[in-house]
Amino acid sequence: MRTRLTVFISIVQAILFLGHGFVYMTLASFYGGWAASWQMKLVFGLLSVSFVAASLRGWYSFRPLVRAFYAAAAVWLGLFSFLFWASVICWIVYFASTIAGRGWERQLIADAGFAAAVLATIYGIVNAAILRVSRTTVKLDNLPPQWHGRKAVLVSDLHLGHIRNYGFVRRVVDRIEALQPDIVFIAGDLYDGVAGDFERLALPWKGLLSPVQRQATMNRQQTGGNAKAAPHGVYYIAGNHEEFYAHAEYLPALLKSGVRVLNNEKVEVDGLQIAGVHYRDATNPERYLSILQSLRLDGGRASVLLLHAPVRLPISEAEGVSLQLSGHTHGGQFFPWTLIVQRVWEKFAHGLQAFGKMQVYTTYGTGTWGPPLRVGTRPEIVLITFA
Repeated sequence: MRTRLTVFISIVQAILFLGHGFVYMTLASFYGGWAASWQMKLVFGLLSVSFVAASLRGWYSFRPLVRAFYAAAAVWLGLFSFLFWASVICWIVYFASTIAGRGWERQLIADAGFAAAVLATIYGIVNAAILRVSRTTVKLDNLPPQWHGRKAVLVSDLHLGHIRNYGFVRRVVDRIEALQPDIVFIAGDLYDGVAGDFERLALPWKGLLSPVQRQATMNRQQTGGNAKAAPHGVYYIAGNHEEFYAHAEYLPALLKSGVRVLNNEKVEVDGLQIAGVHYRDATNPERYLSILQSLRLDGGRASVLLLHAPVRLPISEAEGVSLQLSGHTHGGQFFPWTLIVQRVWEKFAHGLQAFGKMQVYTTYGTGTWGPPLRVGTRPEIVLITFA
């Protein structure tokens, strides 16, 4: 594991170094002077290692200075991505204008390209900070009569850590509470994989549950307690980013808050089958099939499965899952990852889709990973009405 991680980090750092070198070369070529100075070369060299360095430090510390360093490095990474593509466009436009005999000035071309990159970054940061509610209606065969018209909230990929922490999760829970759902699903990557104050980050979820429900979660029993929101509970499964932690780091605080962790298990909630499988246990198809078979889902009744990524769909459908709720893709967050995610996940990159007799809803996610920006996607809380 450590060897694979070292190789991965080395590859990422090499790519970032080469990319920063290309942007520097473009600035030097199109502007000259200050842009070609050794000081600028040094700045780009330091910036090229900033995100990897901040990530490595951020895994072990939640101190304010570390969080500020991580946030600045993540914002730069987003800006750098747009600067890289602006550089590509600058060279294309320059060569095209030269071939066409237009002779456009290099500096004007660069001004337009890099200004667009800065504006796209600013828009992306603002867009990623504005929570939206996406509403959808899901019709499930053999749904218990009492669940018709009930509402569920789906959130995923909050990535709580150095950038989005207590204030953000408080805003998310407040918005959920205002929607007055009957049940809440958290489909993984609640945490970012970095250090955090897990007691404080878990605290807001208490507001959705009654003291009776919180005690029931600690006892691993279901109860019919009433709460002002989510009377049928809050259910959670782990995503890939939770794999950076030991369970003892974050799970006790989450359980104490009343969130029910579905450890590759099925529970009955007022006649509705709800199952959850952690991300790591779905990476191997044989293990995933074994887990689903052990749950003994009743194919003659409606069921909801929480699985972080929209994967193993043939297995889920064959084992009688009615509705799979996932996240993970982020929709790509911003260009060019939006195109890559669409190519990899196709129609299951986002939204409600059918797979045979099963339905799949993949959310864009509520937070962000890495650069705190979104262009072409949006942060969302999904409100599902059962029909």
